[in-house]
Amino acid sequence: MSEREADGLLPVVVQDVDTGAVLMLAWTNPEARQATQATGRAHFWSRSRNTLWDKGATSGQRLEVVNVAWDCDQDALLYQVHAPQGACHTGRTSCFGEVEPPSAMLGRLFAVQRERLAGASDEASYTRRLAAEGLDRVLRKVGEESAEFLVAAKNGDPEPIRAEAADLIYHLWLALHVAGVSLDDVAQELRRRHQTPPRPRPAHES
Repeated sequence: MSEREADGLLPVVVQDVDTGAVLMLAWTNPEARQATQATGRAHFWSRSRNTLWDKGATSGQRLEVVNVAWDCDQDALLYQVHAPQGACHTGRTSCFGEVEPPSAMLGRLFAVQRERLAGASDEASYTRRLAAEGLDRVLRKVGEESAEFLVAAKNGDPEPIRAEAADLIYHLWLALHVAGVSLDDVAQELRRRHQTPPRPRPAHES
Protein backbone atom coordinates (compact mmCIF):
# COMPACT_ATOMS: atom_id res chain seq x y z
CA MET A 1 0.00 0.00 0.00
CA SER A 2 1.37 3.41 -0.98
CA GLU A 3 1.75 6.25 1.51
CA ARG A 4 -0.99 8.11 -0.33
CA GLU A 5 -3.38 5.17 -0.05
CA ALA A 6 -2.52 4.67 3.61
CA ASP A 7 -3.41 8.30 4.36
CA GLY A 8 -6.52 8.16 2.21
CA LEU A 9 -5.23 11.08 0.13
CA LEU A 10 -6.68 11.57 -3.31
CA PRO A 11 -6.13 14.33 -5.90
CA VAL A 12 -9.04 16.67 -6.63
CA VAL A 13 -9.40 18.57 -9.89
CA VAL A 14 -11.53 21.68 -9.34
CA GLN A 15 -13.54 22.96 -12.31
CA ASP A 16 -15.72 26.05 -12.69
CA VAL A 17 -19.19 24.67 -13.40
CA ASP A 18 -20.21 27.85 -15.23
CA THR A 19 -17.29 28.06 -17.67
CA GLY A 20 -15.66 24.63 -17.68
CA ALA A 21 -12.29 26.16 -16.77
CA VAL A 22 -9.94 24.10 -14.59
CA LEU A 23 -9.28 26.18 -11.49
CA MET A 24 -6.86 24.25 -9.31
CA LEU A 25 -5.53 20.89 -8.17
CA ALA A 26 -5.70 19.96 -4.50
CA TRP A 27 -5.83 16.93 -2.21
CA THR A 28 -8.59 15.39 -0.17
CA ASN A 29 -8.96 12.68 2.45
CA PRO A 30 -12.00 11.27 4.28
CA GLU A 31 -12.03 14.16 6.79
CA ALA A 32 -11.94 16.78 4.02
CA ARG A 33 -14.63 14.99 2.03
CA GLN A 34 -16.86 14.79 5.09
CA ALA A 35 -16.43 18.54 5.71
CA THR A 36 -17.18 19.26 2.06
CA GLN A 37 -20.35 17.20 2.16
CA ALA A 38 -21.49 18.75 5.45
CA THR A 39 -20.98 22.39 4.39
CA GLY A 40 -21.41 22.33 0.60
CA ARG A 41 -18.08 24.22 0.36
CA ALA A 42 -14.82 22.74 -0.84
CA HIS A 43 -12.52 21.55 1.94
CA PHE A 44 -9.16 19.99 1.16
CA TRP A 45 -6.27 18.42 3.03
CA SER A 46 -3.14 20.57 3.22
CA ARG A 47 -0.13 18.31 2.83
CA SER A 48 2.32 21.08 3.76
CA ARG A 49 0.50 21.91 7.02
CA ASN A 50 -0.91 18.42 7.57
CA THR A 51 -4.30 19.82 8.46
CA LEU A 52 -7.81 20.36 7.13
CA TRP A 53 -7.98 23.29 4.69
CA ASP A 54 -11.23 25.25 4.64
CA LYS A 55 -10.77 26.83 1.21
CA GLY A 56 -11.53 30.55 1.26
CA ALA A 57 -11.83 30.90 5.04
CA THR A 58 -9.16 33.63 5.01
CA SER A 59 -8.97 34.61 1.32
CA GLY A 60 -12.69 34.81 0.66
CA GLN A 61 -12.28 32.48 -2.32
CA ARG A 62 -15.04 30.13 -1.26
CA LEU A 63 -15.85 27.30 -3.65
CA GLU A 64 -19.49 26.21 -3.62
CA VAL A 65 -19.52 22.56 -4.67
CA VAL A 66 -22.25 21.79 -7.20
CA ASN A 67 -21.23 18.30 -8.27
CA VAL A 68 -18.67 15.65 -7.29
CA ALA A 69 -17.53 12.92 -9.67
CA TRP A 70 -15.04 10.07 -9.39
CA ASP A 71 -12.76 9.15 -12.25
CA CYS A 72 -13.01 5.74 -13.88
CA ASP A 73 -10.34 4.20 -11.58
CA GLN A 74 -11.87 5.63 -8.39
CA ASP A 75 -8.54 7.22 -7.46
CA ALA A 76 -9.23 10.90 -8.25
CA LEU A 77 -12.12 13.31 -7.85
CA LEU A 78 -13.62 16.17 -9.82
CA TYR A 79 -15.29 19.02 -7.93
CA GLN A 80 -17.47 21.24 -10.10
CA VAL A 81 -17.93 24.52 -8.27
CA HIS A 82 -19.22 28.05 -8.31
CA ALA A 83 -16.18 30.28 -7.77
CA PRO A 84 -17.32 33.94 -7.66
CA GLN A 85 -13.98 35.14 -6.26
CA GLY A 86 -11.75 32.80 -8.25
CA ALA A 87 -9.55 30.09 -6.78
CA CYS A 88 -5.87 31.06 -7.05
CA HIS A 89 -3.93 32.67 -4.17
CA THR A 90 -2.47 35.13 -6.70
CA GLY A 91 -5.91 36.62 -7.19
CA ARG A 92 -6.41 35.06 -10.61
CA THR A 93 -9.45 32.98 -11.38
CA SER A 94 -7.41 29.85 -12.10
CA CYS A 95 -4.09 28.57 -10.80
CA PHE A 96 -3.34 27.63 -14.41
CA GLY A 97 -3.68 31.17 -15.73
CA GLU A 98 -6.21 32.35 -18.25
CA VAL A 99 -7.32 29.00 -19.62
CA GLU A 100 -10.94 29.76 -20.46
CA PRO A 101 -12.03 29.50 -24.09
CA PRO A 102 -13.81 32.61 -25.38
CA SER A 103 -17.16 30.82 -25.19
CA ALA A 104 -16.70 30.40 -21.43
CA MET A 105 -17.54 34.08 -21.04
CA LEU A 106 -21.17 33.17 -21.73
CA GLY A 107 -21.26 31.03 -18.62
CA ARG A 108 -19.34 33.60 -16.60
CA LEU A 109 -21.84 36.29 -17.56
CA PHE A 110 -24.65 34.11 -16.25
CA ALA A 111 -22.70 33.55 -13.02
CA VAL A 112 -22.02 37.27 -12.54
CA GLN A 113 -25.71 38.01 -13.00
CA ARG A 114 -26.55 35.33 -10.44
CA GLU A 115 -24.18 36.89 -7.89
CA ARG A 116 -25.58 40.37 -8.45
CA LEU A 117 -29.16 39.19 -8.14
CA ALA A 118 -28.21 37.45 -4.89
CA GLY A 119 -27.03 40.79 -3.51
CA ALA A 120 -23.34 39.91 -3.60
CA SER A 121 -22.44 43.16 -5.33
CA ASP A 122 -23.45 46.81 -5.65
CA GLU A 123 -27.11 47.40 -4.79
CA ALA A 124 -27.32 49.93 -7.62
CA SER A 125 -26.30 47.49 -10.35
CA TYR A 126 -28.25 47.62 -13.61
CA THR A 127 -28.86 43.88 -13.36
CA ARG A 128 -30.65 44.16 -10.03
CA ARG A 129 -32.60 47.26 -10.97
CA LEU A 130 -33.93 45.76 -14.20
CA ALA A 131 -34.76 42.40 -12.60
CA ALA A 132 -36.62 44.19 -9.81
CA GLU A 133 -38.98 45.67 -12.42
CA GLY A 134 -40.24 42.18 -13.20
CA LEU A 135 -40.24 39.66 -16.02
CA ASP A 136 -42.41 41.74 -18.37
CA ARG A 137 -39.92 44.62 -18.25
CA VAL A 138 -36.99 42.29 -18.87
CA LEU A 139 -38.81 40.67 -21.78
CA ARG A 140 -39.47 44.07 -23.34
CA LYS A 141 -35.72 44.66 -23.23
CA VAL A 142 -35.14 41.29 -24.88
CA GLY A 143 -37.53 42.34 -27.64
CA GLU A 144 -35.81 45.71 -28.09
CA GLU A 145 -32.36 44.14 -28.23
CA SER A 146 -33.58 41.47 -30.67
CA ALA A 147 -34.83 44.17 -33.03
CA GLU A 148 -31.54 46.06 -32.79
CA PHE A 149 -29.61 42.85 -33.48
CA LEU A 150 -31.74 42.13 -36.56
CA VAL A 151 -31.05 45.61 -37.93
CA ALA A 152 -27.31 45.25 -37.32
CA ALA A 153 -27.23 41.79 -38.92
CA LYS A 154 -29.17 43.07 -41.93
CA ASN A 155 -26.65 45.89 -42.41
CA GLY A 156 -23.81 43.37 -42.32
CA ASP A 157 -21.19 45.37 -40.37
CA PRO A 158 -19.44 42.90 -38.01
CA GLU A 159 -18.71 45.38 -35.19
CA PRO A 160 -22.36 46.44 -34.56
CA ILE A 161 -23.42 42.82 -34.96
CA ARG A 162 -21.03 41.76 -32.17
CA ALA A 163 -22.16 44.60 -29.92
CA GLU A 164 -25.87 43.99 -30.42
CA ALA A 165 -25.42 40.23 -30.01
CA ALA A 166 -23.70 40.86 -26.67
CA ASP A 167 -26.56 43.12 -25.54
CA LEU A 168 -29.13 40.54 -26.61
CA ILE A 169 -27.38 37.68 -24.83
CA TYR A 170 -27.04 39.75 -21.65
CA HIS A 171 -30.77 40.47 -21.53
CA LEU A 172 -31.74 36.95 -22.60
CA TRP A 173 -29.63 35.51 -19.78
CA LEU A 174 -31.27 37.93 -17.34
CA ALA A 175 -34.72 36.83 -18.54
CA LEU A 176 -33.74 33.24 -17.78
CA HIS A 177 -32.77 34.23 -14.24
CA VAL A 178 -36.04 36.06 -13.64
CA ALA A 179 -38.06 33.20 -15.16
CA GLY A 180 -36.29 30.69 -12.90
CA VAL A 181 -34.51 28.77 -15.66
CA SER A 182 -30.79 28.09 -15.41
CA LEU A 183 -28.22 27.95 -18.17
CA ASP A 184 -27.74 24.29 -17.20
CA ASP A 185 -31.43 23.70 -17.97
CA VAL A 186 -30.96 25.16 -21.44
CA ALA A 187 -27.80 23.11 -21.98
CA GLN A 188 -29.62 19.93 -20.96
CA GLU A 189 -32.37 20.68 -23.47
CA LEU A 190 -29.78 21.20 -26.21
CA ARG A 191 -28.06 17.98 -25.17
CA ARG A 192 -31.38 16.12 -25.29
CA ARG A 193 -32.03 17.41 -28.79
CA HIS A 194 -28.53 16.49 -29.92
CA GLN A 195 -28.87 12.95 -28.58
CA THR A 196 -32.36 12.35 -29.96
CA PRO A 197 -32.13 10.65 -33.37
CA PRO A 198 -33.87 12.58 -36.15
CA ARG A 199 -37.28 11.31 -37.08
CA PRO A 200 -37.44 9.65 -40.52
CA ARG A 201 -38.96 11.86 -43.16
CA PRO A 202 -42.26 10.66 -44.66
CA ALA A 203 -41.86 8.94 -48.00
CA HIS A 204 -43.67 11.72 -49.86
CA GLU A 205 -41.06 14.24 -48.59
CA SER A 206 -38.07 12.25 -49.90
